[in-house]
Amino acid sequence: MYKIEYLDIKENDEYEKIIDKTLKKCFEVEHLSSENLLVSILLTNPENIKKLNRQYRNIDKPTDVLSFPMFEKEDIENIRNEKIQYKDILGDMVISISQVETQAKEYGHSFERELSYMVVHSFYHLLGYDHIVEADKKQMREKEEFILNELNITRN
Repeated sequence: MYKIEYLDIKENDEYEKIIDKTLKKCFEVEHLSSENLLVSILLTNPENIKKLNRQYRNIDKPTDVLSFPMFEKEDIENIRNEKIQYKDILGDMVISISQVETQAKEYGHSFERELSYMVVHSFYHLLGYDHIVEADKKQMREKEEFILNELNITRN
């Protein structure tokens, strides 16, 4: 389950379709209940994401995506194994749509691919994955690419 909110950008059905199919695949691949875990997604602009980046990470510059997990990585394994029956919040994603557009052009692939990647990337942060240590980064990248390949969203 997810909810999408917009902050200072226009609502867009295309964004929502991309996010919907990407998140469904993420939950399916990770064997998590999308009905019992809520992901809150805020789509916004560079100015707003910069404010949030400064407020929560003490980094005074815009970024492409921010992730705010509600669980530790170990807790996710328990949730997966217990097949929780209650509803809970997995976490929050904040995505800068203009940064997605910029990076899609920069990397030479579609907007769909870049937005899908941001959603998958943030989803794995919500599951406790990170990319600071090289071994963790490798594991996270493999998971991200697997989902994008499952969706047939490849690099152009």
